Amino acid sequence: MFSARTPPPSAVAEPAAPLPVRLIAVDIDGTLLDPQFQLPPANAAALRRAHERGLDVALVTGRRHGSALPIALELGFPVCLISSDGAVTRTSDGALFHRHLLPRAAARELLHRLRACRAHTALIFDRDGPGTVVVEARALLTARLARWMEKNAPVLADVAPLEDALAEDPVQIMLAGTIAEMRAPRVVLADADLAGLVTVLRTEYEARDLCILDLLAEGCSKGHGVARFAASRGVPLGAVMAIGDNFNDLEMLELCGHPVVMGNACAELRGAGFAVTLPNDQAGVAAAVERALTSPTPSRG
Repeated sequence: MFSARTPPPSAVAEPAAPLPVRLIAVDIDGTLLDPQFQLPPANAAALRRAHERGLDVALVTGRRHGSALPIALELGFPVCLISSDGAVTRTSDGALFHRHLLPRAAARELLHRLRACRAHTALIFDRDGPGTVVVEARALLTARLARWMEKNAPVLADVAPLEDALAEDPVQIMLAGTIAEMRAPRVVLADADLAGLVTVLRTEYEARDLCILDLLAEGCSKGHGVARFAASRGVPLGAVMAIGDNFNDLEMLELCGHPVVMGNACAELRGAGFAVTLPNDQAGVAAAVERALTSPTPSRG
């Protein structure tokens, strides 16, 4: 399996000493939200205090922009919204900051290589309304991702074959299934011929026996999205707190000076040497943010 390991956009030069947190980059599902997919008041309050202290806040998620936006709006203050694992960055009022789409030629090649996985596959576009999410076999995806399919019902379209939906560049190709079902496509995607064509990011929930593979343009990731936004704000990566819970958060955690893993993350991530906060059913984001707020108030760069 390969991921976006090309150097991220250059940020402000890093001093050797630890820096106070000036930007908080937080994942949504499994991190900011509780196990019932609700925003705990303590998490919202802590992020609001951070905003009032002058810190920037970014929500960094595998969700598409339209699905993540209600969470951003629920916070009640302006945030940066880095969606689709770093492919699209907008402010919470909708202004586009950056977009890195998957070229149609690459998408066609990937769909061809993964033709045996069509029942697990969705195409996602950066637009609104029906056709934002396109599937070829709705039934199995509904069985695997019932809540996701329900939430996306207003923007779903059925197209067979999926290639017929590629009138424009998609944001990503998403595959979802059991952990065992996703082993075969992971082998296909590890083919060296695909290096330089695609970034593959994995999200895995052992308790739900669910694995999601996001196929994005080469060089696209949460880490790159955070680095790009931090640079635009004049914030060194050493002054960024990143909070996550899954494998698609790993590069973001590795890049930032204050990485925090949720207590509900898998043992592999909790044992990777990052700080570990409370799990998402105990408002672990609030606990991590409150620790950051004990540092001196940062000044704007």
